[in-house]
Amino acid sequence: MRTALLLGTLALGLSACTVSVRSNLGLVGSSSNLIANVRPDRGEGATYYVGEPVRLSVTARTAGYVTLVALQPNGYASTLVQNAYIPAGTTIFPRAQDGVTYNVAAPRGLQRVRAIFTRVRPTTDLVLNGYYDGNRWNTVTTQYLTPYAQADRDVQETYLYIR
Repeated sequence: MRTALLLGTLALGLSACTVSVRSNLGLVGSSSNLIANVRPDRGEGATYYVGEPVRLSVTARTAGYVTLVALQPNGYASTLVQNAYIPAGTTIFPRAQDGVTYNVAAPRGLQRVRAIFTRVRPTTDLVLNGYYDGNRWNTVTTQYLTPYAQADRDVQETYLYIR
């Protein structure tokens, strides 16, 4: 009897759990599967405190060029790395040759990081200036990729929390 009560309580408790999945909604180019993975060093959705360093892992299935852009919790966007050549496999950013560190800073909240990959070196730079909502953020990165064939581009996004 006690076992049945325990299992019933466990089932009731687990049924209250919600699974949420974040997708790359609105990302043009994300179906070409050139980026196998992009994530912060503590894993997607990890928490970082203001001032802590963060490293980003980008795993590509083929060699190419990656641009990393960040959308801060307040909507301000910035470019972390522009048109960096990476070989097939995993590259950790920032790289030694970048001469920088990525330290999280206020504002606190959800930080999005988007990896934009092309097989050929882009002929332009992605210029982000100011504040972006989700639609404008998607529009700017989509326009940046428009000149490249669908099979030669990919976009993936990850996120972390700043506390």
